[in-house]
Amino acid sequence: MLAALVPAVPLPASDAPKPLTPAETEFFEKKIRPVLTQHCAGCHSADAEKNKKLKGSLFVDSRDGLLKGGDSGPSVVAGKPGESLLLKTMKYDGDLQMPPKGKLPDAVIKDFEKWIAMGAPDPRGDSGAPKKQIGLSTEQGRKFWAYKLPAPVAVPDVRTHKAEVRNEIDSFVLAALEKKGLKPAKEADRATLARRLYYDLTGLPPAPEEVDAFVNAKTPDAYEKLVDKLLASPQFGERWGRHWLDIARYAESVTLRGLVFKEAWRYRDYVIDSFNADKPFDQFVREQLAGDLLTATDRAERTRNLIATTFLQLGNTNLEEQDKKQLRMDVVDEQLDVITKGFLAQTVTCARCHDHKFDPIPTKDYYALAGILRNVKALENANVSKWVEVPLPATPEAEAALKRHESAVAALQTKIAAAKAKGGPKVASGVLAVKDVAGVVVDDAQAKKVGAWTASTFNATYIGTGYVHDGNAGKGEKTLTFQPESLPPGKYEVRLAYSGGASRADKVPVHINSADGEKELFVDMKKAPPIEGRYVSLGEFRFEKGGLAYVLVSNEDTKGHVCPDAVVFLPLDKKEQGKDDKPVPKSPSDDVKALEAELKKLQDSGPKRDLVMSVVEEKVIEDTKVHVRGNVHNLGEPAPRGFLSVALHGTPPSVPTAQSGRKELAEWIASRDNPLTARVYANRAWHWLLGAGLVRTVDNFGVTGEVPSNPELLDHLAAKFQGTWSVKELVRYIVLSRTYRQSTTGDEATAAADPENRLYGRANRRRLEAEAIRDTVLAVSGQLDPARGGQTFPSSLAADYAFKSNSLRRSVYLPQFRNAFPEMLEAFDAADPSTVTGQRNTGTVAPQALFMMNHPFVLEQSKAAAARLLGEPHADDTARAARAYRLALGRVPTDGEREVALRFLKGKSDKDAWAAVFHALFASAEFRYVN
Repeated sequence: MLAALVPAVPLPASDAPKPLTPAETEFFEKKIRPVLTQHCAGCHSADAEKNKKLKGSLFVDSRDGLLKGGDSGPSVVAGKPGESLLLKTMKYDGDLQMPPKGKLPDAVIKDFEKWIAMGAPDPRGDSGAPKKQIGLSTEQGRKFWAYKLPAPVAVPDVRTHKAEVRNEIDSFVLAALEKKGLKPAKEADRATLARRLYYDLTGLPPAPEEVDAFVNAKTPDAYEKLVDKLLASPQFGERWGRHWLDIARYAESVTLRGLVFKEAWRYRDYVIDSFNADKPFDQFVREQLAGDLLTATDRAERTRNLIATTFLQLGNTNLEEQDKKQLRMDVVDEQLDVITKGFLAQTVTCARCHDHKFDPIPTKDYYALAGILRNVKALENANVSKWVEVPLPATPEAEAALKRHESAVAALQTKIAAAKAKGGPKVASGVLAVKDVAGVVVDDAQAKKVGAWTASTFNATYIGTGYVHDGNAGKGEKTLTFQPESLPPGKYEVRLAYSGGASRADKVPVHINSADGEKELFVDMKKAPPIEGRYVSLGEFRFEKGGLAYVLVSNEDTKGHVCPDAVVFLPLDKKEQGKDDKPVPKSPSDDVKALEAELKKLQDSGPKRDLVMSVVEEKVIEDTKVHVRGNVHNLGEPAPRGFLSVALHGTPPSVPTAQSGRKELAEWIASRDNPLTARVYANRAWHWLLGAGLVRTVDNFGVTGEVPSNPELLDHLAAKFQGTWSVKELVRYIVLSRTYRQSTTGDEATAAADPENRLYGRANRRRLEAEAIRDTVLAVSGQLDPARGGQTFPSSLAADYAFKSNSLRRSVYLPQFRNAFPEMLEAFDAADPSTVTGQRNTGTVAPQALFMMNHPFVLEQSKAAAARLLGEPHADDTARAARAYRLALGRVPTDGEREVALRFLKGKSDKDAWAAVFHALFASAEFRYVN
């Protein structure tokens, strides 16, 4: 019965899937081919057969080879990961395990699982090489439309429809239609335009009263006034900021371990504030890429600049990667992808392992750009690496309080160190066997090593067979993880034994992972160990049964030799003490324990510095060598730092020898001499406002992308945008055009001749984004919380798993957790927070209908909407029905709809019946679409 309340609305037909899309090609080239080349081709390729090294009759250097398989049967079953032997062997699920030297990271295996589920798209065809070699040289590329500077464009004459021109945009569109002998659609009615404008500029529906005010306005500039009102509203920044967050792959956690970005919200608020303030887009570019390097006039500007660089830190990084060289380049690759795709619509990262197969981007250009970012520190390396956080500038009053607190902490730490030194013997007793040391001992021989550590007995004070050192080399690439095989639950003092001396490093980072989380501190190995001349106390820690307990020593940013020996876990619980006759190193005195308790209290109660996810310049600046086939351990010739050769015009900024070049990269991207930046954003704005870009592949302006349907109009928009770099002026210019104001119902002959609407002879009917659907439900129910900004999850949250938010704020403020993505946003194709998403999917699938029919959120808001309606003064159910339709759909019901609603309501409980009416309206297709 309720289905009749809103008639079925035909949904837009989706395009038939292409055999191989640019996105599929990019996924293969970036995620799949490098792994097959590095780990598989040596034994399973035509070259392997030629060198008599082929194994299992399997060829991975062609799609046909993977599908056909080898002696064990088909290796890949397209679309069926569970039936694909390749995936089974990569998971080490059975006797056949590949690659034989060690299991690949889980992230890589997930990429292959996704690739097979996609249908195993592979551009190599049957021969192991791309079916069509269409790659352009740099010289050829300079003739390609996207790499030419936008040229001055004469506004074309319009003849038949000249009276309908509202601004120059219409001249370009109408001239193109007239050239084909086609007509534009009529202008949409005011109520339709009001709903369209509100959603496009604020992401929220207009209240019925706001629609009435616009429809009944008599002034000729009523439309312009409405546009200006919406552009000035704070909701504009929330709407258009969300568009940019799609590009920036905004998230608040990483997938592996679910570690939470506790400070990422500052970047979200920065983006929203930037769009509301109409920050010039070129400045927006500079701040996100190099804000920490820009000169600031005051504390507020310095704060904004630092927060902006969070843009570089939001990637979904595998922080557990133990090959720190690989991790460093993976971070660089991810940063390079978001920069070049987000600002330039270029798939540069396809050139990591080889020259780009299609676009004029040689591998050397990739490493010229990568070299800039490789001189930027984004992570603190550890067993589980951590993103860099830097302090934000404080007010003078807050800074003074922080300094007083830090001085008090330092003084107390000095007092504790002196007390410990006084209480213990100055000289160690030489070599100790592990069995003679009290507590749980992990010697360097049992520790997990990353990088090359050298064993030594030169200093004759050590535990076990000796100690190790890093050779004062490979800084940032070596770690030693001391993890006990078994540690009874309880509280322990943790001590690090090391070999001290004048040649040692004075600031060695040490990470302790306990039941209370991970703690980092620094050990001065220049000084003699303060306890028995052998140990330094790292503090007291609690460990739980089955919990992850380890101490990791790193040589990150150290100057001098790092010489760890062993880690001792000394039980502090009385029941654990005295279980054997081992000599127990002297424990801290009661005085020391009292001082340490005082220190902990002081640290916990004192003021804290506000932090932000950011980056810092490396201390040693150098060019990056080309990584042959993308292998970080197979280095070729150095690639001088620079920019995309094919897109260089004029005199690009030169990269300073002693600096990374990140500031210069930002200047080049933000320059009017860059042929891509203004075009790309103008095209994005057109896409967000009209439903399809002038270049439909909004994230790909390369050879495999589409060419603009109206290149002159695109260049016109780009040139106009570059004039002031004002996003609000660009948006205003587009929405004031007659082209934007057209009806979705166009001329039949025009629709037949241009079914995909590439000439923009009518408006595109568009589905609302996931956030707008949820926010509209809340707006209709009256439950939408208008609060803006700030952190939206508990600061104590360490991991995102199973987190659920009950917030009723706008969707842009919901926690964007990669392992606990908001259900409604996921159901309605919100942007994947791990990739650049300039164009969202708009699938229409059964789970969406089921969500709207059955999810508790929709049911609860239906009841709230009913309560709101019944709390308003309406004469009767006929008036209430009109109000309900206007709130939910922006229109009054038809006579038939009204009759069905009244018949349904007759004889039923008001609240439950009206909740059912709103539920039907929320579940309708019309609710999710805007004309």
